[in-house]
Amino acid sequence: FKPEVFWVTHAGDEKLERRLALRPTSETAFYQMYSLWIESWRDLPLKLYQSVSVYRYEKTTRPFIRGREFLWIEAHDAFRTHGEALEQVKEDMENSRKVIWEKLGIPFLFLKRPKWDKFAGAEDTYAADTLLPDGRVLQISSTHDLGQRFAKAFEITFVDKDGERKYVWQTCYGPGIWRIVAALISIHGDDKGLVLPFEVAPIQVVIIPIYYKPEEKNAVLGKCREIEGILRSKGLRVHIDDREEKTPGWKFNDWELKGVPIRIEIGRKEIESGMLTLFRRDTRRREKVPEDKLYNRIMELSREILENLKARAKEFFESNIVDVDSREELIEAIEKRKIVRMRFCGREECAENMREATNGAKVRGTPLNWDGKIDGVCAWCGEKAKELVYVAKAY
Repeated sequence: FKPEVFWVTHAGDEKLERRLALRPTSETAFYQMYSLWIESWRDLPLKLYQSVSVYRYEKTTRPFIRGREFLWIEAHDAFRTHGEALEQVKEDMENSRKVIWEKLGIPFLFLKRPKWDKFAGAEDTYAADTLLPDGRVLQISSTHDLGQRFAKAFEITFVDKDGERKYVWQTCYGPGIWRIVAALISIHGDDKGLVLPFEVAPIQVVIIPIYYKPEEKNAVLGKCREIEGILRSKGLRVHIDDREEKTPGWKFNDWELKGVPIRIEIGRKEIESGMLTLFRRDTRRREKVPEDKLYNRIMELSREILENLKARAKEFFESNIVDVDSREELIEAIEKRKIVRMRFCGREECAENMREATNGAKVRGTPLNWDGKIDGVCAWCGEKAKELVYVAKAY
């Protein structure tokens, strides 16, 4: 991270005796303490995390994707054996899947990064890449098998059961909160604005009162507040838009822009019939629901919305992964903003030549479910293939 480190040299007009670094990541902060906290095998495993701002000098910034200050979660773990550390790496990947895919509906590939693109100091890096609508992949989470490299650098040792002093085995894990938000906005959003999964939406249900005569106002607002109270009592995040200076149509567009998953429209007709009008943001369709079945239908819709978002996102993701067998096919696929799957020789020089010739397409890594068997030749250079890899342009 040295090229990305901010150095503080002055406090006001006074030059500091020692320059101070704004940390780009927190290994150095954690591991000097681990060397003090860990003494025995009984202290292991030690699993700590923090949610914190870090700072990196990015020449070109992009909102949520590349910032000079950003929020993330980082976990730093120490273990007695390498096997336990590798199990933690698997757990990290499973936690990413449970949240990023199951809760947020963002599809991704977890790939083992090539040796030349792994986290500095790691034995191996495993990272999750998703695909944004512009055809570039975005890394949204990563976990690292650190082996004993940091343990030896920081003298993190323990006395094992056999009485011998040994180095710990370590992992670190960082889901990129800002980048996950970027993917959520980009993948699910449309020309009308945000489209948010029900569970993570700040406002899950917005209620729009509709009245055109003064004598209708009290009855309509009364019913809106009644419905709001019922839904709030069941734990939903609900808001009534009772701004008098805005028309119902203006409010519809405003809340669609903000991605609120479900809208309830209540006017004189809804009160008289006992049938409320529901609008779901993902399909932009309306339906009528009996008032006494409102909560149950909202919960059904919450699940339907997530499944629909997942299905749309998965179809887009998988339809943009293509297999290639030659240099010409790879160049064509990259020009069409695809993720390429190909046989590869495993050489860094070949990967660098490919990147230069395609104006930025990089070898992202090997799939975790690959059995290690490969035949044929590298699609780029023609030498004997050793790996199955994914290639794409990235942020």
